[in-house]
Amino acid sequence: MEFPRLVVAALRGGSGKTILSIGIIAAWKKLGITVVPFKKGPDYIDAGWLALAAGRSCFNLDTFLVNADLVRTSFLAHTHPGDYALIEGNRGLYDGMDRTGATSTAELAKLLNAPVILCLDCTKSTRTMAAAVLGCLHFDPDVQIKGVILNRVAGSRHEKILRQSIGYYCGVPILGAVPKLKEENFPERHMGLIPTPEHDWAGESIETAAQMASQYLDLETLSRVAAEALPVSVIEKKRVKSVDGGTAGSRPGPVEKGPAPRIGIMKDSAFQFYYPENIEALASAGAETVFLSPLDDKPFPKVDALYIGGGFPETHAEKLAANGRFKEKLKVLVEKGLPVYAECGGLMYLGRALVLGDTFYPMAGILPVVFGFSKKPQGHGYTLVAVKNENPYFPVGAELRGHEFHYSSVLAWDGKDQDLVFSMKRGGGFTGKKDGLCYKKVLATYTHIHALGAPGWAEALVRNARAFQHSFRRFSGEKNI
Repeated sequence: MEFPRLVVAALRGGSGKTILSIGIIAAWKKLGITVVPFKKGPDYIDAGWLALAAGRSCFNLDTFLVNADLVRTSFLAHTHPGDYALIEGNRGLYDGMDRTGATSTAELAKLLNAPVILCLDCTKSTRTMAAAVLGCLHFDPDVQIKGVILNRVAGSRHEKILRQSIGYYCGVPILGAVPKLKEENFPERHMGLIPTPEHDWAGESIETAAQMASQYLDLETLSRVAAEALPVSVIEKKRVKSVDGGTAGSRPGPVEKGPAPRIGIMKDSAFQFYYPENIEALASAGAETVFLSPLDDKPFPKVDALYIGGGFPETHAEKLAANGRFKEKLKVLVEKGLPVYAECGGLMYLGRALVLGDTFYPMAGILPVVFGFSKKPQGHGYTLVAVKNENPYFPVGAELRGHEFHYSSVLAWDGKDQDLVFSMKRGGGFTGKKDGLCYKKVLATYTHIHALGAPGWAEALVRNARAFQHSFRRFSGEKNI
């Protein structure tokens, strides 16, 4: 298949590639180009900004979480004729899980036959940047580095030396030089940009990035490089309806007859970390998805299962604690057998309380856990878990790949060891190298999964939802409360 695409990479994390990617997407969009954004690596926050800039969902490409064939299938399925695809890499171009860089941005670029634009943080460097670029060019000749962007340039003299050095030693085109930005329009939270739903000036920030790209980048040449990308090989794929109304790669199971079970997704500024592929997978497995929020006073909608993603419940602890009606309704439904799958922030919400400083904020009280918070991450990176105990969603003996990122930790837990169904082969988990609290039809874990890398997860949640629908709704006649 032939369509324009670019990978924006860097020498290391923190080089500014996210803001450059946002700027290119927003500037292209102003020029009338339809851009499909992708993010390489386990990331929700950057993906949210890329989606906002493009005006459409940002999809994840990660060859640790998902096997390479499915990564390529998903990429092809989400991109349509006339689209430009922009893929933001993660960390350094060649950084991966091992010596071979098997899960690196470079390997993803080769998998998708995509040209690479290298973002260089030129802070306090001149000729050394040429050495770094030359090393990247020769490290793996199969990686198509088609240009570089100079970032955080100190002034005209600095830029001149950089251009002369890279031009003389590397022969790769320089497609822009961005000065050090005087005003910070993208404040950071933890290890990424602040999530877009948390402030009302996100649109202004996107506009600033677009202006930066228009002023300092060679958008015409960037477009041409993207358009000259060689064809990417097509592999057999299944296509299902996507969150944007198009199609997406998935592994749909058989859909039972009867009304579709309704799976509620808690989505707001407290719970916002969802891969769109996960929501697609639920729809593909036969569910109707609806969104709800414990931050508002609306009645708890009629649902047959609940999916609670990650986020920052700690920044909304007071409002979450105050909505007693939502918490009580959820607790009643859980006792009646409502299937609930929760990740990270969702796990914290299902506990007894969040403790911030000296303040105790009561949460849903479904799991016997009290959480506290630290200034440093208590879990960060990829996870590898083995399913050791019975649970509603994964067979015993299965192995799951995911990732964790949380500042919270367990202050008090009244559960039992057998309540934890995951054994951590990699990662910290909940406590004692274990994760996955199971209670009735609830499974809550620090590990985030990607549906394409966890075959059967969506089908299991829908199957449990359908069982709840049949056993409870049929006889109760319950309506919204």
